[in-house]
Amino acid sequence: MSKPRKIALAYSGGLDTSVILKWLQDVYDAEVVTFTADVGQGEELDHVRPKAQQFGVKEIFIDDLREEFVRDFVFPMFRANAIYEGEYLLGTSIARPLIAKRLVEIARQTGCDAIAHGATGKGNDQVRFELGAYALWPEAKVIAPWREWDLNSREKLLAYAEQHNIPIAKKKDGGSPYSMDANALHISYEGGGLEDPWWYPSDDIWRLTVNPEDAPNEAQYITIGFENGDAVSVDGQRMTPFEVLDTLNKVAGKHGIGRLDIVENRYVGIKSRGCYETPGGTILLKAHRAIESICLDREQAHLKDEIMPRYAKLIYNGYWFSPERRALQALIDDTQTKVNGEVRLKLYKGAIYNAGRRSADSLFDASLSTFEDDHGAYNQKDAEGFIRLNGLRLRTAAKRDAR
Repeated sequence: MSKPRKIALAYSGGLDTSVILKWLQDVYDAEVVTFTADVGQGEELDHVRPKAQQFGVKEIFIDDLREEFVRDFVFPMFRANAIYEGEYLLGTSIARPLIAKRLVEIARQTGCDAIAHGATGKGNDQVRFELGAYALWPEAKVIAPWREWDLNSREKLLAYAEQHNIPIAKKKDGGSPYSMDANALHISYEGGGLEDPWWYPSDDIWRLTVNPEDAPNEAQYITIGFENGDAVSVDGQRMTPFEVLDTLNKVAGKHGIGRLDIVENRYVGIKSRGCYETPGGTILLKAHRAIESICLDREQAHLKDEIMPRYAKLIYNGYWFSPERRALQALIDDTQTKVNGEVRLKLYKGAIYNAGRRSADSLFDASLSTFEDDHGAYNQKDAEGFIRLNGLRLRTAAKRDAR
């Protein structure tokens, strides 16, 4: 296959992609278009344009995708209550299909014949970016420098940067010893001392949450409003999807909510230890399950719980644009049409407690569940036949075993 003439690069302006930009120009002798996504990582992106311009890049895209990210990716995922391997709220995973989607759009818009990314050959992100790209652009040529070059360490990257006069910004606080990924939903931390799963990180690793021990001594109550399974308000104030999540991040962070330390199974077969902060998402999951508890039929709720691990694995492994994920999403979204109402939560020193839920679409019927006189709403004698019929197979098996 001939070398591409023009390459669209997912570009953050950090060490890896700054080196990749120059490397693509030298090795492929191609024009490079850069794309930087603002998905709520909370970093200033002013440095990106001049750095790209320094190396002759003429087409530079810096897109604010925060609302689209939360509205079209985070919220649909939370309708499913998706958690990978019982704990991980998929903060990194869910941002990748959006970045891949926009990268492909820019590549086709600007006449590129290839795309490139900075994900390593050991991780999940290479799979997520490329499966997303192929689903949207079947003929795409993907360049993954980490699978081609010999710059396989930070020291070699820094030496390459110095050799080619690539400016690498030094953070005022000395930077972080960890590999970090941030967006509106979370921050992840990997590498450094975390590569030893027995090692316990110091408290200065965390950026979004206070130590629960140092959180306020008084609990805070918040009320989250839902429509069709999505959070639409906090304490009665209607907000956009990003505003809801941003508000919940700040409230949860103040109370030390949303820290996680796990060892997970990457798609490529490697076990990886990472720490995560997902403050607003942790609240959102608790609230969504609370409103579902009164609005969903029992079998709807149980079906959702059965398919959720499959749905979560699809997102983790990069299959957001697959037909099976879309089919599951259609089922999940159909269950959410009556998930409307309000949930009140109590936040205190890293913990979240349900403090109330109400809905005009509630299936909770106090006249049925009461321990007091239900005035004939439920005939308790009906339970006798119900139990005998459901116990028939158990009695039959017991008789057989006794023979």
